[in-house]
Formats: sequence, C-alpha cells, structure tokens
Amino acid sequence: MKVSSEKYFNIAGPCHPSKHYMLDPLRNIGEELANLISRGHYFVIHAARQSGKTTLIKEFARKINAEGKYYALYCSLEKIQEITEAREAIPEIIDVLKTAFYSSNISKGELFAKEPSSIGFASLLQFELLKISKTLDKPLIIFFDEADCLSNGALISFLRQLRIGYINKDDAPFVHSIALVGMRNIRDYKAKIREDKETLGGASPFNIVTKTFNLGNFTKEEIIELYNQHTKETGQCFELTAVDYIFEQTQGQPWLANAIAAEAIEVLKKDYSKSINAEIAKQAIHNIVLARGTHFDSLMERLKEPRVRRIIEPLILGESFINRDSDDFLYTKDLGLIKESKDKVVIPSNPIYAELMVRALNKNIQDELTSRKEYDIPKYLKDGKIDMNYLLSEFQNFWRKNSEIYRERFNKAIFDYVEAAPHLILQAFLQRVINSGGHIHREFALGTGRADLCVEYGGYDYPIELKLHDGPSSLSDGLEQIAKYIERCECSEGWLVIFDRSAEKSWDEKIYMREEIVNGKKITMVGC
Repeated sequence: MKVSSEKYFNIAGPCHPSKHYMLDPLRNIGEELANLISRGHYFVIHAARQSGKTTLIKEFARKINAEGKYYALYCSLEKIQEITEAREAIPEIIDVLKTAFYSSNISKGELFAKEPSSIGFASLLQFELLKISKTLDKPLIIFFDEADCLSNGALISFLRQLRIGYINKDDAPFVHSIALVGMRNIRDYKAKIREDKETLGGASPFNIVTKTFNLGNFTKEEIIELYNQHTKETGQCFELTAVDYIFEQTQGQPWLANAIAAEAIEVLKKDYSKSINAEIAKQAIHNIVLARGTHFDSLMERLKEPRVRRIIEPLILGESFINRDSDDFLYTKDLGLIKESKDKVVIPSNPIYAELMVRALNKNIQDELTSRKEYDIPKYLKDGKIDMNYLLSEFQNFWRKNSEIYRERFNKAIFDYVEAAPHLILQAFLQRVINSGGHIHREFALGTGRADLCVEYGGYDYPIELKLHDGPSSLSDGLEQIAKYIERCECSEGWLVIFDRSAEKSWDEKIYMREEIVNGKKITMVGC
C-alpha cells in the first residue's frame, strides 16, 4: 500500500501544481485566451467564489512569463473594496500595482510609479501605465483579480483610464492586454452612475471588452481525473458510487469537490487502505455542511442582499414569473447560487447550496426549536420509522399557536423572507429528523408552484410537498403534483402541506388532516 503524498486537496486559496491535486486550469480556454492576448484584446473572466479563477490566471501568468514573449503581471484589487471615491482609490491602486511589479520578475518593473507625479487622480493610472509600457522591452499583460471589488467613482475612474489607454495605444504605448477577473460579469459591477442605475448595464465606460468568460464547473469525468491523482499517489480509490454521489450533490462545483474529498480522507483517519464509498462521501458532506466554513458563510451572506432575496424567495416558493434578463437574476446566477437546468428550469446550483440556503435562512428558528424541552424525545419515531402524521400534527399545533409570533420574531433573522416564512419554519421544525440521523432532500424550482421535500430515515422515504393556498385550484393542483412526486420517489404515499394565509378563515377551517387516493397513491393533506 502506498503512503501519503505530500500533495493534498486544496480548500484555501489558489492551487499550485507542486502542492495540490489539481486539473490543468487552462484545459478548456487556454488557447482562446492566448489568441485574445496575441491580438491585444481586453477581456473579462468571471465565476462564482472559489471556482478556480485565481488559480487560472496565476498559472496563465506563469506560462506567459516562461514563454518569454510578454510580461504578465498578477494584481489583486481586493484591498480597495472599501474605497468608493476615485480621489482616494486611484493612488491605492497605484500602490497595489507597485507592490505587484516589485514582487514580479519583470525587468525594470521596479520603476513603476517610482517618482512622485503631479498628474491628477483622473489620469494618474493611465499615465503610470503608459510610462511603464514605454520603459519595458516586452508588451505588458495585467490580470486584475478581484476587479469587481471596486465600486462607484473608484470603478468608473479605473475603467475610464484603462479605456482611454486602450483606444490610444496605437499612438502611445499602453498595456497590451488586460483581464478583469471577479465573481461578477462587468455588467454587475456596482457603480451608481445615476440614482436609478446600480450596475454598469451595457458595460460602459468599459465597452472595449472583446470577450467574457464564465468558468464552468467540473464534469464528472474531470472529478474522476482529479480524484485519480490521489489514488495514484496513495493507492486509496474513490469508488464510482462515491463519485456519482459527490457529482450529484455538488454539480461539479470545484471547491465542494475538493472539500468533500479532503473531508472523506479525514473521515477514514487517513487510512489509505480503505476506499471512499458513497456512505463516506455522505458523511463528509454532512460534516462540511455542519462546519459552515468561510466558503459557505460568505456565499450565504449574499442572501441578505435585497436583489438576491428577490430571486431566492420566489425560488423557495416555486413561483412562476421572474425576469431572467433582469440584473437581479443575472447577478444571483453569477454568484453561483442558482442555475438553469437543461430544460431551462431555474434551480439552486446544487443540492448542497439548497440545503445551506434553508439552513442559513431558518438558523435562528432551528436554534429556538432545539432549545425546547418538549422536542427532546423523538416521539415521532416508531419501530425505526417516522410517524409522519404524528410529526406533522405536532407542527400544526405549533403553527396554530406560534405562526404570527415567529413570523414577527424571525422577520429580521431570516432577512425579510416574509413570504417564504411558512416554508422555512416547517423545514426548521423538520430539522429534528436530521438531528436523529435522517436526511432531507430539498427540491426548489421556479415555476413549479411548490417546494418538494423527501425526508429520508432508516431506509424509508417520506415525500412532502409544501404549497401556499392561493385559490380554489391550490388543492387539486397540489394533489396532482404530490402524486407525481410520490411516483418519482418510488413511494406509495406522501403528504401535501397547504399553508392558508386567508385572514377571514378561522384556525378551525385552516387546520385539518385528511386522506385522498390519487392514481393509487395515498396522500395525506395537512392544512396549516
């Protein structure tokens, strides 16, 4: 049996070939990037957080410098994110570039902005880049990482100065090629050009971008290739069932694929004689979800943003209409929180993010419920199975007594997701199943008119559909929908939970539990 390799699955910062298991970051777009640079074009690279952007551009810069035709400079603008005024930001950008040049192997790079300049901030960046471009003996390429950290006046001045340099570079030397790299497409860079405009829209004042790249996730084959590097070094294999499960849960999100592999190795206590199977992968996912590292926290923090809420809340509820050309939709998609499936249905980017969205939004409710003594003993468990009628009747009692109180108390805690509060509170209530060793598979999609949950416990599945009562057709539509969901889950029964928010109805009218048979499937309708 082989021993541990010095390489490992990286979950913090960019990957390096000598230290980490990694795929060639240029495998899909390297040739196209090289063609853009050879023509002196400016372009954008964007992808969700920790999708490999920095790894890509650092590796590309190393390759360019090794080939010797150009000078390539990596420069991160992350430290400028709190500075919105151009007068303060442009000199800071100059300082960041000075550090980048000083740290590089670019000949005469130390001359960048070496002498104080009397040029005003509105032209200072353009002037210093023009000056260094005249000094260097090779064309200069700059990769501006975290470019979307800039905002407002700082962003406008930065882009305008690069644009002026670009359109005049046939007459005066300037940076040969520039890449702006970040989570968002340039249209979503935050710039209040006027009071009613919060994004750059058509990309002005940087309408010189030739190409915009969005880095995709790993394919299942690429995950296999990545994991095989570990197998080759240590002898420990990832069984195909594990890879299938990991791909299903991550949809190839690079950080998740690495984090699950790293955690699975830890679950087995680095015993490389044992292979990683689907159960180990499932435990690894459970562990990293509970740990809620910085990757998850920073992503879930976005849920607080009104423009993200305007997309995620309808998604949780399954509402139909949303403008897919809106800045809100495109922004949320660029963040990596949602995606469009092959049949053009809008869904969470992967099941892990769906789980985390709900956990983030109802965390305070979960904490409140788990502190209640009456819920310590799982009375809903009988002979290794869930008595779902008992569990949901408990929820009905809870909802009747506490719905208004909880909606008010947790309004701020769930970031104003008021419409989705019933769905979120029920899912917080069901969290005890997970705490008892079960699992909840969540399905949200725009346009479905509902949310589907499949509670898994002890080898049994319990399909549940959540629906808001919005008219006479709610019950008939819900019965038809849950019947199809039961069929898909390969079960014989399911539960349809209907939340009725009609002010004119009494609780006695709203609270009920009755059975229906639809297409041979037993359905328990649970009124709330």
